[in-house]
Amino acid sequence: MENLLAEMEQYAQENHVPIINERGRAAFLRVLEECRPRRVLEIGTAIGYSALQIAHHGAEDVTITTLELSTDRSKTAQAYIDRSIYAERIHIHTGDAAELLTSAAPQAAPYDFVFIDAAKGQYLDYLRKVEPLLADEAVILADNVLFRGYVRSAEKPPRRFRTIVKRLREYIRVVTETPGYATEILENGDGLAVTRYQRLQKID
Repeated sequence: MENLLAEMEQYAQENHVPIINERGRAAFLRVLEECRPRRVLEIGTAIGYSALQIAHHGAEDVTITTLELSTDRSKTAQAYIDRSIYAERIHIHTGDAAELLTSAAPQAAPYDFVFIDAAKGQYLDYLRKVEPLLADEAVILADNVLFRGYVRSAEKPPRRFRTIVKRLREYIRVVTETPGYATEILENGDGLAVTRYQRLQKID
């Protein structure tokens, strides 16, 4: 498994594929080891690197539903996953995550662990679509939430990044201020938001 992951890391570097970077990886794996997730939803497969890490560090009976926009990346991910011992446990769905979250993703719900690493400007939309699919207690990881340091900087970001930065700030606000969510922002890598979700009991 280690050799396969190392090969994927090299492929990602040579082909400029964004995977969770080395500085953020240790924090990512630490959360996985603590949670040992069983039913996982991943938004943003890329080449399957994080899905394989989740499978490797999750529960023995872990199953993963992962969503990827790019057909080419889905094929690359499937090829890598097929070479692993987790091929039967990881299921890739190709298409727009916003649509798949209301079509394919509910089929394997509820999820006790969600990893968001896709279009940064859509994190809050993803969260709203994910919430009905969560187990009563779940962990949501969102990568790159500090986006090159701009999210917490007092300086204005470059114009081309302003919408992304604004939306990431809103995502962080929601997961830190909404009842039922408790969030820690780890500054490892490009920022990892670790949100512990607990469904609130409805009062009749």
